[in-house]
Amino acid sequence: MNQHTSLEDLFEAFNRLTVLVVGDVMIDSYLWGKSTRISPEAPVPIVNVVQREKRLGGAANVALNVEALGATPLLCSVIGDDQDGADYLRLMEEKGLSTEGILRSPERVTTIKHRIIAGAQQLLRVDSEIEHNLTQQEEQQLEERYLKLLENADVVIFEDYDKGVFSEQNIQRFLQLANARGIPSVVDPKKKNFLSYTGCTLFKPNLKELKEGLKVEFANENLPAFEEAVAELQKRLEVQNVLVTLSERGVFVADGTEKTYIEAHRRSISDVSGAGDTVISIAALCMAMRTSKEFMASLSNLGGGLVCEQVGVVPINKSRLLEEAGHLRLAE
Repeated sequence: MNQHTSLEDLFEAFNRLTVLVVGDVMIDSYLWGKSTRISPEAPVPIVNVVQREKRLGGAANVALNVEALGATPLLCSVIGDDQDGADYLRLMEEKGLSTEGILRSPERVTTIKHRIIAGAQQLLRVDSEIEHNLTQQEEQQLEERYLKLLENADVVIFEDYDKGVFSEQNIQRFLQLANARGIPSVVDPKKKNFLSYTGCTLFKPNLKELKEGLKVEFANENLPAFEEAVAELQKRLEVQNVLVTLSERGVFVADGTEKTYIEAHRRSISDVSGAGDTVISIAALCMAMRTSKEFMASLSNLGGGLVCEQVGVVPINKSRLLEEAGHLRLAE
């Protein structure tokens, strides 16, 4: 942790960091209700609405995790010039997030995922989205916003959900701009652009994404094949630092010289959704603070486990994370 001598100092230092989060944003919409009968019109349940809620999702949930850790998030993305886009900006403002990096386009719709839930059962999800790439003009306008926000950033998170914000061209351009300024870049990839992030500082796939991205197949227990895949990834992306999340088996980190497996902490898992967003947020702050890779992986692993105890997508609780890290004596 460099000059920082304790966990408390490091967590205090998080408060002085600014994190640029670029990628696909969306609204997570929930409709909760009760279902006691089947429709006479079709063999489907009738749901009587009890409650509705809209939350920030995608890259915006990463920004909420960054904010919960005490740092300042700056979001850079494209949304539609539609009612859902207006709702999205209102949700950002309610959470105290800056909207200056958000581009509204009449050519696109705002991504929204509607979930209909009766009791504890999700009955249906209805998605509204456009997945094709940005137009040349949209890419140019997005780059202008990115460049302006980059001036204040200590680290950049690329949050890819395959919803069209990223292309091979703008990924390379954004990485070059960050690298030229010595700003570390951490990547949470998806399938389409998996091998486009050449020259990033830290690459964080999960095991499924690693296999799909490299088009390889092996049993999850086959560690030599897994490590060979990671080495192949390091070579193809020209990246030293790779953090792979392994679900209930914890995480694996490789930094070009050392390889470390960190076991998951035993927890009562309520919901795994959002854990990846927490992991990438903690990893990014540790990269900005230049901690050791093993410490970064350990703290990220701990945070990902903690949010799995909560139902739904919720940001990390900073004081709880500090307390647990202290109990486990996580230190460099």
